[in-house]
Amino acid sequence: MEKTKVALIGLGTVGAGVARLLLDHGDRTARHAGRVLWLEKAVVRDLKKARGCQLPEGVLTDRLEDVIDDPEIKVVCQLIGGIEPARSIMLRLLEAGKDVVTANKALMAEHGPELCDAARELGRSIAFEASVAGGVPIIANLSTCLSANQVESLAGILNGTSNFILTKMHADGVPYSEVVAEAQRLGYAEADPAMDVDGSDAAQKLAILAHLAFGARVDWKDIPRSGIDTLDLADVRYAREMGYTIKLLAVAELDRSEALELHVTPTLLRDGSPLAEVSGPYNAIRVVGDAVGPLFFHGQGAGQMPTASAVVADLVDTCVGRTAITFRSLELWSNRPARVSSADYADAEGRFYLRAMVDDHPGVLAKITAALGASEISIASVLQHEPKEKGAPVSLVIMTHTTTEGAAGRACAAIAALDCVRGEVVRLWVRD
Repeated sequence: MEKTKVALIGLGTVGAGVARLLLDHGDRTARHAGRVLWLEKAVVRDLKKARGCQLPEGVLTDRLEDVIDDPEIKVVCQLIGGIEPARSIMLRLLEAGKDVVTANKALMAEHGPELCDAARELGRSIAFEASVAGGVPIIANLSTCLSANQVESLAGILNGTSNFILTKMHADGVPYSEVVAEAQRLGYAEADPAMDVDGSDAAQKLAILAHLAFGARVDWKDIPRSGIDTLDLADVRYAREMGYTIKLLAVAELDRSEALELHVTPTLLRDGSPLAEVSGPYNAIRVVGDAVGPLFFHGQGAGQMPTASAVVADLVDTCVGRTAITFRSLELWSNRPARVSSADYADAEGRFYLRAMVDDHPGVLAKITAALGASEISIASVLQHEPKEKGAPVSLVIMTHTTTEGAAGRACAAIAALDCVRGEVVRLWVRD
């Protein structure tokens, strides 16, 4: 059987998983590829570091040139994180005539246009299924399987760390800080989980999905986002009481003027809905196409073998030539005009959960409803418990009917300015 030589740059958790699939299940990949995928080299920084796989003699190297200068190595899996040196290495690989498979979502979100332009100029391809949602095949489905559709909306849980934290907060009633510490002990959260919990990681992934689904050219840093790092356990409890679950949701949706709304925010989802039921470190994406209707993709969004599964699938497609055809026809991040424009976030429509600490006095609710009415916001429901102590402030929770994000923001500012309100007003999106 024909043999195609491949290489790995990086042999961390994912790289070791890819090596295991290639070495332990070569018959499987050969059957799908119609050729043997031969692991020729694996480039690492430290040759003495223990690895999560057993490599044949001569495969491990600390010299990138062993890959760059070998014309028989046709495809390279670039499996290091961050921006640099990952960007420079990918450009060198492309210039050396290699097709590239990557799992680096930050790199594609930040430098997708530059890298894809370079690949096109050089007649090479880049595959990046593993960059979003780990083992969930969302890139392939948006790129090819749904090509008969205009995607109307997608909403996803794209960060497993945040979802694990929120699941524990809902199930056990444990504050955010305690759950983060547990997530770090279990390996679900980094020592510094800021990118995961502040919404940045999900925004990077959303920028990639928005480009594939809508042809949008958006800088992930421009996507409105808020994370779970300031979420109060009280809001988790009130959401549960009202029949909702809070998830960090990434949303891309065409509005009535065909402009694209984008945001990443903690969102109340109705209990029993598919996205609300996604627990632990899992990812899920709900996609609505105009022809196919709603679809739901669910699976492990991180971890060694789920991510390695996506990398090897891209490797197979690249080795047999499917990636080159798709990459060329999709013209990813090309200079052609964007198919959609970005909507003004203030005009985004939806329902909102509002919570304010208020004095337990007559007339307070009337003042708050007047502030909402001034922004033309109507109330769907109100929840208020009796104070634990006479005269103590209480939480007043309001669910609105559909309004705009801008109107909700103005109303919250007006409510916070009332003399009967203590502190800022919590505002969360609601999706039924």
